[in-house]
Amino acid sequence: MSEEPDLSTVLAILDDEYARDILTHTSVEPMSASTLSERCDASLPTIYRRLDRLEECRLVTEETELASDGNHYSVYSANLDRLELSLEDGAFDLELSYEDDGDVADKFTRMWEGMR
Repeated sequence: MSEEPDLSTVLAILDDEYARDILTHTSVEPMSASTLSERCDASLPTIYRRLDRLEECRLVTEETELASDGNHYSVYSANLDRLELSLEDGAFDLELSYEDDGDVADKFTRMWEGMR
């Protein structure tokens, strides 16, 4: 999603208990969908649906990790740094800050290190 998500979309996502659980767990460490399924006590399809919605709003990011056996799998990390909701002059304003708003070189370094 290239543009900022609207207020109702973000609030709808955050109103969901599974989505909030995913965000809190992945804010500590990156996790696979199967690990999230266990930690959130939810089915894999439920976790994948929530991850899709969270990714659409850039609230989580997906990275590929290589296993020691040569296979690869996806892990998810919370990307939300800060959410600020304000009411001014009769209108709500939503401001989201993301973890990935950093330097492109830093992103490349993290990606490269994840591949080793």
